[in-house]
Amino acid sequence: MVLTKEYRICMPLTTEEYRIGQLYMIARHSHEQSDDDEGVEVVENVECDHPEHGKGQFTEKRIHLSSKLPYWIQSVLPRIFYVTEKAWNYFPFTITEYTCSFIPKFHISIETRYEDNNGSTENCLGLTPIELIHREVDFVDIAYDELTPKRYKEEEDPKFFQSKLTRRGPLVEGWRDATQPIMCSYKVVRASFEVWGMQTRVEDFIHRCIRDILLLGHRQAFAWIDEWYNMTLEDVREYEKKMQAETNEKVRLRNLNYDKPVTPTSPTSSVPSSPLPKSPSQSGRSWFSWSN
Repeated sequence: MVLTKEYRICMPLTTEEYRIGQLYMIARHSHEQSDDDEGVEVVENVECDHPEHGKGQFTEKRIHLSSKLPYWIQSVLPRIFYVTEKAWNYFPFTITEYTCSFIPKFHISIETRYEDNNGSTENCLGLTPIELIHREVDFVDIAYDELTPKRYKEEEDPKFFQSKLTRRGPLVEGWRDATQPIMCSYKVVRASFEVWGMQTRVEDFIHRCIRDILLLGHRQAFAWIDEWYNMTLEDVREYEKKMQAETNEKVRLRNLNYDKPVTPTSPTSSVPSSPLPKSPSQSGRSWFSWSN
């Protein structure tokens, strides 16, 4: 059975504010992470249409992260390794899928919906009665859940941060019940790794990684509010394009080093790019991207 969890992440924002803050955070975070030995390469970023949800934005990315995986996963992967992320953003509803051509049985899908409440909607994404029985709900608290020490920055800690532009923050105990405005990101995450002997361990690891990324990203989106608060959607899309171009160049230069042969068994090129995007309604599967 696919391991399914529903993450609920509240923010001291409106959903329309979050739309700008999320795009800014993803672009900036991806650019900063590409300074390390990982990177997010944007392959495609175009408009798309959905018969029910209307116009949206399709993004395909390659997430280069083999050095960040535990040794027991690295041991079965080639040195040049990336996960493909395909995301359809029909705000306030998004779909994301993660796959890896090296591991056909690996798949993560995430469906997300944003609402102006404190996480009180019990079936925001319309799960079936069977799915509701097996679903595990996890409230992610951006102020009081702990980050790993290497990710922690005091200036990005909502317990201490206060916005100069909006005067929001610091967030005190019980803030989700007392703060206005407030919104919630509801994310249903389905993680599947159907490999005998490794399925439970890997699926648990996937969910721990996703939760850590959600916690860090949403803390940053709030802590960076003064940088993006006065941006329009057009402004943040231009910022996104600029950051994506710079990030892609970083990844390209780093991969030039990876393409140099080190041992006879080391691959000399990356995997062919993903096929042309299909809407989830065509592929029959739906999504998640931490970034959507």
